[in-house]
Amino acid sequence: MAEDRQFDQLVATIADRVRQELARGQSAPAVTAAAREHGHAHGPGSPCRAGKGECTGCGWSISRRPEDVRKIVDLGAHRVSASPGLTGVDVRQDLARYIDHTLLKANVTRDELKKLCEEARTHHFASVCVNAANVAYCARELRGSGVPVVAVVGFPLGATTPAAKAFETKEAVRDGAEEIDMVINIGALKSKDYALVLDDIRKVVEAAGAKKVKVILETGELTRDEKVLACAFSKVAGAAFVKTSTGFGPGGATAEDVSLMKAVVGEELEVKASGGVRTAEDVDRMIQAGATRIGASASVAIVRGAPPAASNQKSSSRRATGGY
Repeated sequence: MAEDRQFDQLVATIADRVRQELARGQSAPAVTAAAREHGHAHGPGSPCRAGKGECTGCGWSISRRPEDVRKIVDLGAHRVSASPGLTGVDVRQDLARYIDHTLLKANVTRDELKKLCEEARTHHFASVCVNAANVAYCARELRGSGVPVVAVVGFPLGATTPAAKAFETKEAVRDGAEEIDMVINIGALKSKDYALVLDDIRKVVEAAGAKKVKVILETGELTRDEKVLACAFSKVAGAAFVKTSTGFGPGGATAEDVSLMKAVVGEELEVKASGGVRTAEDVDRMIQAGATRIGASASVAIVRGAPPAASNQKSSSRRATGGY
């Protein structure tokens, strides 16, 4: 089974490399003679004029014939082909199930939380991720939607005691949190106080009960050896995920860190990539590296295929949303 998954990942990686090479050689999708004949040379937004049972191979069915594409998916298709040039078209809803829609700034308002929950409902994100004080409100807003609430614990420094983190976890679960994202005790890890690091994670896992716990490593603060140790302790302590970053620390998620973390935890744990993930391309890289969950505040732009913001906008956005 593991070998099959590795083989599938290898095939997907090779296919992605081939697509990249092909894309370099063409700036826009080729228009076939048949497509021109039917007047399809006007881009992905124009209606399809092909007759019933007829296909010109234009590559834009996902935007021109969405109902037919949905029928194909309902019949069992896992992927649908599309040509390059679909910018601005909402074609990346396949990524929504990976994303924890995140808002962790200190001055968040109820109106902003309401919008966060509405977006999560609309796009069917994996969850919303908020500070513990906002869990109860979001849980009420999302009731019946199928979108769970994630609470951060010991956030963003991880420098509280195991007992404090356990208490915060119990409160968050009581208020409706379905998952807990806790920050590891970074100072203890760097001081080689491994007993404290392990106890810290275990206390949160025990307090969470049946709820999943993600352990945030803050990879930008750690050496390679410390990342490996943190992943190993998370595995021993019974966590469900290891997670790259808070978004408040130095650096964010990298494909290299995700790959390393996945290699350490294996199939028993999952990996969440967070911090600086702002485009569909970023998400694809993290998934290919082994991530099964993404933390992002730019979630709506990602699934809509919107272009990344300018660098100065990114910086202000990062400060405003808590780094995600």
